[in-house]
Amino acid sequence: METTARYSLIGLFTLCVIAAAFAFAYWLRAAGGFGERDTYRIVFESPVTGVLPGSQVLFNGITAGAVTGLRLNPDDPHQVIATISLDPKTPVRADTQVGLASQGLMSPPSIALQGGTPTAPRPTATDGAPVLKADPAASQDLSQSAREALHRIDALIADNAEPLHGTLANLQTFSEVLARNSDRIDRILESLERLGGGGQPKAPSVLYDLTAPVAISPPDKAPRGQLVVPEPTALALFETQKILTRPQTDESVALDAQWGDSLPKLLQAKIIQSFENANYPQSVSYPTEGLTADYQLLIDIRGFQLDLLPEPTADVEFSAKILATDGRIVGARIVHASVPVKGTDAPAAAAGLNDAFGKAASDLVLWVTNLLG
Repeated sequence: METTARYSLIGLFTLCVIAAAFAFAYWLRAAGGFGERDTYRIVFESPVTGVLPGSQVLFNGITAGAVTGLRLNPDDPHQVIATISLDPKTPVRADTQVGLASQGLMSPPSIALQGGTPTAPRPTATDGAPVLKADPAASQDLSQSAREALHRIDALIADNAEPLHGTLANLQTFSEVLARNSDRIDRILESLERLGGGGQPKAPSVLYDLTAPVAISPPDKAPRGQLVVPEPTALALFETQKILTRPQTDESVALDAQWGDSLPKLLQAKIIQSFENANYPQSVSYPTEGLTADYQLLIDIRGFQLDLLPEPTADVEFSAKILATDGRIVGARIVHASVPVKGTDAPAAAAGLNDAFGKAASDLVLWVTNLLG
């Protein structure tokens, strides 16, 4: 019984395979390459380079069949006869246009059928197959078209050889100029990048400070009334934190270093501190809201830089005016101090200007205390 059952299963499997093979053959006949096809002959009056048996036949861009044969017409050496098979539902008419269509560089060209009048009759049959005639212009050799296009490009280049030569020469000159100035271009690009907020962050500059003089011997009598010191005024040149040098009389250059604050604010703080160091902390202060002062010490900065000619010298100069509450100028003078400097770098310049300021601040404190004492 077991042997009989095994043979039965084998026979059933064999019958299933045979049935599947018949079903596949029927599908091929109904919808695939084994189905009914209509045969046409197409007469070309020009070469059909690249067309092969098996090449596609397109109707309005849709695959409708294939090339089944190619032969020369023995009665006319100019003609090539292509035999094609099409889907019977393809609406081929007597006025259907025939040509070649390129399928890219890697694929052979296809025979292209296009349009036709719906009321036009079917093509006339000859030797049992309808015949279509290709337009000689439409079936032009594709390789010949490519050669003609290359010839036109070559002619265009030949006609413009001199302008092209001039353009190439200008490009070479421009590239040589770029090569010679590459360092400058790099610096310009870096500057633009920093201007836009990009690039590597610049290392912070060294900050320098001024020292208020300590060894001041003012008169024993303290100044009368309350004195306030507003922020000094200055030209835009001195409204900065940068340490300035003056290579020429009419020229100022900033060093790669700066003061701890803008110069007017720094001088205001150090002048007030100089009065405090002279034991007058109750008589001098900043202008504050609610404070009624008897006098104002008005400072205008006229010079605060390192002069390089004839010898490096730290030069500090400012005007001082004492203004009473009624608007009267009680006193005015120019305070000036110069100190020789051994170097022109930032540390030497800062040290020299600090010494010059110390001398000027000491003279200012003595002048004010004598005038208001």
